[in-house]
Amino acid sequence: MTFSKIGRMVTALVASAALGLGMTACGGGTIGYMWVVGSYYNQISGFLIDDYTGNLGAIAHTPFSSGGSNPAMLVVKPGGRFVFVINSGTGATGTPGTSSFNSPGAAISVFSVGSGGILTFELNYFSQGVQPTWAAIDGTGSFLYVLDKYSPDYATTGLGSITAFSIASDTGRLTLVTNTAILSSGLPQTWFDVGTAPIMAKFGPGGCLYTLSANSIYPLAQNASTGQLTVPTTGPYQVAGSSRLSSINAGGSGGYIYLTDSGANEIFSLQSGGGGCSLTQVAGSQQTNLSGTMNPVNSITSASGKFLYVLNSSVTGAGVPVTNANSSISAFTINSTGQLQTLSDTTNNPYAVGSGPLCVGQDPSNQYLFTSNYVDSTVTGKLIDQNRGYLADLSRGSVFPTTMHPMCLVISGNL
Repeated sequence: MTFSKIGRMVTALVASAALGLGMTACGGGTIGYMWVVGSYYNQISGFLIDDYTGNLGAIAHTPFSSGGSNPAMLVVKPGGRFVFVINSGTGATGTPGTSSFNSPGAAISVFSVGSGGILTFELNYFSQGVQPTWAAIDGTGSFLYVLDKYSPDYATTGLGSITAFSIASDTGRLTLVTNTAILSSGLPQTWFDVGTAPIMAKFGPGGCLYTLSANSIYPLAQNASTGQLTVPTTGPYQVAGSSRLSSINAGGSGGYIYLTDSGANEIFSLQSGGGGCSLTQVAGSQQTNLSGTMNPVNSITSASGKFLYVLNSSVTGAGVPVTNANSSISAFTINSTGQLQTLSDTTNNPYAVGSGPLCVGQDPSNQYLFTSNYVDSTVTGKLIDQNRGYLADLSRGSVFPTTMHPMCLVISGNL
């Protein structure tokens, strides 16, 4: 039996409608988009996140060029219309303090997001320092802050820096925000100094931007109207007892901030508050990571603020291979005072993920958690039990191939 002409037309119309709504044959529609940057070919993989299953399907025309060399991470403007990719370049070259000091291929690449999550390259911009490594967007989506490993005055200060940009709401274009607190030859300085060899920056409560170095946090207070950053009177915060800090997570409720320490395999709990972007360590804050884990490199707090998930890359040193069996997520319950307790799912916790996870995100509905895994070039998806904090494999497969050596991922809601 064959379809009639009318039957074929109806089928085609249904299929077109499903595609227009972001639906798949097996799921309940697209709930969001995910973009993953890979350092090997300087590419961005794009995925549709299925609402019903959490499965990933390819965005049309993926992969996209990152716009530069060695993309390190990417951020999305609230509302999902623009994506900013931080390309670190091929490494610092030349002499600090001279015009030869740069990182070839470094750029901040701006992409607009079209129907179905398709990325269109718009423009490249450049930070004031050398070798951009991270970026943060404030809660209003008005300002982008790009973290450089080396500041323009690195030759004399040995510090890293932040370049601040305002973001045009209609085009995503960037405009430099100068540092009016410091004049150079009568003009405002074009960067904001931070700590030595910074690795990550996150916004916390009260417009505080916290920049992480190996053993300290450098806080900056943001003026939400102008984008200006100022150093609070509290100054840099030394994390007592730390060995080699690897990430900062300022997304917890109650002003709690969590640090991973890859050197000591520990997690630190801090609390922000009291004005001036001050930080205090929570009593009993040094939490030893779960047995069988090593090298925690990132973390994320659940949408409810009740659970903390820590990525364990499990690299113990140079030349030591990473295996799927040892890469994992440690899960903790956060109590009312910000302290961590091991999640009660002792049979499965820590949860296995792909090899060498570096970055983690949740979908807009907070049903699913995803990790980008550098070594085996995959994304792992997990289902989140929001009541108990347990993680489980997705119902139709949890491992998705992506562009080679993914560094980081970012997730946006469906436009």
